[in-house]
Amino acid sequence: MISKIVDSVAAAVEGMGDGATVMIGGFGTAGMPAALVDGLIAGGARDLVVVNNNAGNGETGLAALLKARRVRKIICSFPRQADSYVFDALYRAGEIELELVPQGNLACRIEAAGAGLGAIFTPTGYGTLLAEGKETRIIDGRPYVLEMPIHADFALIKCHRADRWGNLTYRKTARNFGPIMARAARTTIAQADRIVELGELDPESIVTPGIFVKRVVHVAGAESLAQAA
Repeated sequence: MISKIVDSVAAAVEGMGDGATVMIGGFGTAGMPAALVDGLIAGGARDLVVVNNNAGNGETGLAALLKARRVRKIICSFPRQADSYVFDALYRAGEIELELVPQGNLACRIEAAGAGLGAIFTPTGYGTLLAEGKETRIIDGRPYVLEMPIHADFALIKCHRADRWGNLTYRKTARNFGPIMARAARTTIAQADRIVELGELDPESIVTPGIFVKRVVHVAGAESLAQAA
């Protein structure tokens, strides 16, 4: 019987070692798989490259991973905001590397990896510092910049409901980067608000098919917190 459900966060993040590239879902705290990030911290992996929309909020979730000095480099589109002081301090001290990517480019580069594309051309960033050293081309009279796909060893994402085959649905804005990250990583691990019986999910409502998911863990209490938000 196929079942991708594991019984603990520790089991879900097993095998995540030093130097891994890790995509972490979430738009700020919406859709952030906080329990999986805590498990990654507990697992001790270091020298990580993290792909996320932003660079952490306060001192929880991704910010806690940064504060633990586990991240060598972060690839994101929005590294500075009122409560991103952990990243800000590390960056000013030269203790973390930043690759700044416009949000649309970030999404498209992740999607390119999931689709198996070699690269994409995008007009965003042309004529700016972000295009330095990159191939440019005029297509139909418009300038474009060549951008490479972003692949990952692991993707940590949060879903609303999951079944034992790893089929996933999401709740409102918590969906954000989860579906495209799931397709771009070698191993996708999902934190689920609820585990449902096989067949309970309407096939038309499944956003991430189980073929893209390796492990699923139920985190008690996550659903009520999401609804409160």
